[in-house]
Amino acid sequence: MSDVVTGEAVVVEVRVAQLPSRAAALLIDIAVQLVTLFGASFVVGALAFTADEALLTMIYIALTVLVLVGYPVIFETLSRGRSLGKLALGLRVVSDDGSPERFRQALFRGLAGMLEFWTLSGAPALISSLISEKGKRLGDIFAGTIVISERGPRRYGPPLEMPPQLAAWAATLELSRLPEGIAATARQYLTRWHDLSPAVQHEMGARIATEMSAFVSPPPPPGVPPFAYLTAVLAERRRRDHARLAFQAGASQRPAPTTPTPYPPPHRQAPYPPQQAPHPYQQAQGSHPPPPHPRAPYPPPSHPVPAPMAAPPASQPPATAPGPTSGGFVPPA
Repeated sequence: MSDVVTGEAVVVEVRVAQLPSRAAALLIDIAVQLVTLFGASFVVGALAFTADEALLTMIYIALTVLVLVGYPVIFETLSRGRSLGKLALGLRVVSDDGSPERFRQALFRGLAGMLEFWTLSGAPALISSLISEKGKRLGDIFAGTIVISERGPRRYGPPLEMPPQLAAWAATLELSRLPEGIAATARQYLTRWHDLSPAVQHEMGARIATEMSAFVSPPPPPGVPPFAYLTAVLAERRRRDHARLAFQAGASQRPAPTTPTPYPPPHRQAPYPPQQAPHPYQQAQGSHPPPPHPRAPYPPPSHPVPAPMAAPPASQPPATAPGPTSGGFVPPA
């Protein structure tokens, strides 16, 4: 994933195309170009007995330039950044600000591709893609473009449900400083929670919760396990995003008032001072998880629990699925 800043100063998250998918799209385009070039050469060769030799040479050169350079330029200009290979792999070329590719950019990419792929066998494109943070080849650097993937993102399972015992605390959270990278890491950790050993579950959860606590305030109540803390933060973040989008959609459909009317914001967050004391999840390596708070009679949340796995071989003791903690928190499904 990568952040793209549009011309209106809006940050948009896009999926940068990976090197294997770009290589597969390139092979499809090269195959189409070679077949087209050989077919055109066969037709021109049939006129060799009736046309002048200089004229045939000029036709061969024009066909070569038209197929090798004109093919990507024409296709990407008419289809807004998609050649036949990119169309098959779900890729698209866009500008660095997320706008559609223009003819000038497609021309730069086509001329650079002639040098990168047909003259130097793709070596400069490979080296540049491995060095660039966004996988850009030389044509993308010169043209100011980026290749993105339009295929749907990987689904992380059912949405995270807010633990009821943390709903009131989560409503007071300050989430404006939470980076997207930490939120994605926490989401992936909760998705793979049952695949980890108990020691890794707590150690990784405490580490991610500690990183998140540096950007989220106030701290959680005592005795909250790391997975419950991360679940509550992500669920509250998703709820606020949906509320903001619904408010913007309603504001766009509402007729403009004749006089300025002060509208309250969709959600107010109380400011919190930076935390000075260490977060409760900051602890030494190898330490055991802290016991849940004994005075928290929390009812278990309505979160789906995955079906038990098949029994292992007789040589190993059967593993039991972890149940709710004494604080009433159910592990993520």
